[in-house]
Amino acid sequence: MFLLSDVLNKKLAQLVQLMRVKYVTKEPVTKAEILENVMKEHEDDFPVIFSKACECMEIVFGIEAKEVDPTSHSYVLQKTLGLTYDGMLNDGQSMPKTGFLIYILGVIFMEGNSATEERIWKVLNMIGVCAGQKDFIYGEPKKLITKDLVEEKYLEYHQVPNSDPPCYEFQWGPRAHAETSKMKILKFFSKVNGVDPTSFPYWY
Repeated sequence: MFLLSDVLNKKLAQLVQLMRVKYVTKEPVTKAEILENVMKEHEDDFPVIFSKACECMEIVFGIEAKEVDPTSHSYVLQKTLGLTYDGMLNDGQSMPKTGFLIYILGVIFMEGNSATEERIWKVLNMIGVCAGQKDFIYGEPKKLITKDLVEEKYLEYHQVPNSDPPCYEFQWGPRAHAETSKMKILKFFSKVNGVDPTSFPYWY
């Protein structure tokens, strides 16, 4: 595994912040701009840092960098996998939540197209996201998955029939089915884990 020095880790964090701002302002970002504002004395490290920043944007925020001009190395930041939701407020401070949505959709898919609320929280707890505990990226996660994403039609949330005491489960909502596909979600998870999609033969 390739480890970055402290200096380059700082550059990586600065570049991710610049890319997030560019996503919010809907402006493209260019290689020249990155070199000028972030990596003035580290031009040789640009390919590695830019690649890692793109990976971070995609995994954490669900935002991908797409090259629109190979001559000027100009990139636009857009939501990945065909999704149109980012859950951002018009405050200039909130973070894109598309990555979180992809994660939830992936867990539901891997669980056989339906996942209990208990299972969802068990998986979320593993990445440090807990019910009732505000997250600086996702806000209040329980509200996000049981209310916001349900209202946006990405998730369906309902009581398991005949469950006593009552328990609840999540399934993909109609908007998730319309905008993306299970194969796209599987390929995203494979990319995150650095494996080939065929490593998941049960789902592939």
